[in-house]
Amino acid sequence: MATPVRDQLLASSDEFRQLAQEHAQYAQRLDSLTCKKYLSEEEKLEEIRLKKLKLRLKDQMEQLEQQARRTTAVA
Repeated sequence: MATPVRDQLLASSDEFRQLAQEHAQYAQRLDSLTCKKYLSEEEKLEEIRLKKLKLRLKDQMEQLEQQARRTTAVA
């Protein structure tokens, strides 16, 4: 979900854009895995790994958003 702070960061922060791009790539790969009826053991492990990576990126993005909100609130 886009917020004004997120939109601002996407426009102004290379780090945030990179995190968002990686997050989208992981989400796309996860979508392709979930479309399959059966997953091999390797694919199951990849699914778990991708979910963890995606969550880590989401956490990093949220931290950047919180920092931006604090900076905006102080200014």
